[in-house]
Amino acid sequence: MGLSRDLIDIRTIYHEPAVTEFPRGREILDRFPDARRIEVPSHWNIPALHGNAGSVEDWVRIKRSTLVLGVKKGLAMRPNGRSAHFIAPSTSNGCAMACAYCYVPRRKGFANPISLFVNVEAVCAAIRRHAERQGPLPEPDSVDPALWVYDLGENGDLSVDAAISDTVRDLVSLFRTLPNAKASFATKAVNRDLLAYDPQGKTRIRFSLMPERIARVVDVRTSPMQERIAAIDDFVAAGYEVHLNFSPVILYEGWEADWAELFAAIDDGLGAAAKAQVKAEIIMLTHNADLHAVNLGWHPKAEELLWRPEIQEAKVSQGGGANLRYRTGWKGRWLARFTALLAERLPYCSVRYAF
Repeated sequence: MGLSRDLIDIRTIYHEPAVTEFPRGREILDRFPDARRIEVPSHWNIPALHGNAGSVEDWVRIKRSTLVLGVKKGLAMRPNGRSAHFIAPSTSNGCAMACAYCYVPRRKGFANPISLFVNVEAVCAAIRRHAERQGPLPEPDSVDPALWVYDLGENGDLSVDAAISDTVRDLVSLFRTLPNAKASFATKAVNRDLLAYDPQGKTRIRFSLMPERIARVVDVRTSPMQERIAAIDDFVAAGYEVHLNFSPVILYEGWEADWAELFAAIDDGLGAAAKAQVKAEIIMLTHNADLHAVNLGWHPKAEELLWRPEIQEAKVSQGGGANLRYRTGWKGRWLARFTALLAERLPYCSVRYAF
């Protein structure tokens, strides 16, 4: 089964004029024939959504019921080196889920529903050209032992996007045909429709996991942890490489006990095939003053966990944003404690990277 109408029930579609010129654009519009259509000059320029502080009160309703369709302009690959070698051009932006720590609203405004880009053929062609230019991976590295890895879902969640269009299926199919490349995306949703996509080992799904008690506060509208863990064996059997994304690691009184409990649930839930291929990435929480202000308008309880100035410090991100992270020195100690706990409880799960 796919995803429920509780997560997505599209009633309004904002779209750029050119969307109807693309087969994928027409397919999506046909899929929601009763939705109200509003033409806009740009998917980035929708005053009713972007930068409208009044939308905070309607945060979840907008995410459930609103869809934005546009045409992707930039098709460049960006070097990465952490989760992937390259960040591919996004086929989406925004999400139907509402995680309180998500960085995308920092750039996009208050309400941040899914935006889908309908020129998927151009995106796939750009990825193919780029992969062909790379040749074989020169040597194994922390990203992958054999293949160039392209992150597909930097600004959204492809498991959710797949409930709206066939773009994710198209991307999985593309990487099946690229001998030197592999796709990768992180997800907080279990969409079992993806089990039929036949990835043949060429798509890596990173299931994001955190202690359930904390997820109930900050992982708003996502699949429960036990459902994510229960899906891992099935996705491995379906031909996916499945890694774990421990993200974000949030510090609070009792965090180590909660993570130990989660690691025990993972160990109990994974079969031999999943354990033999699983790896992890660890990402400590980064927060942001502007997002803090937004969250106070719709979900102040989350900020009790996320906004901890007594143990955080200002940091300018790679993108130039002013963020908060756990204090240097202390962050290293906490990260060392986390990795030691992981090694003790899940000794077969090596860490690809941590920061």
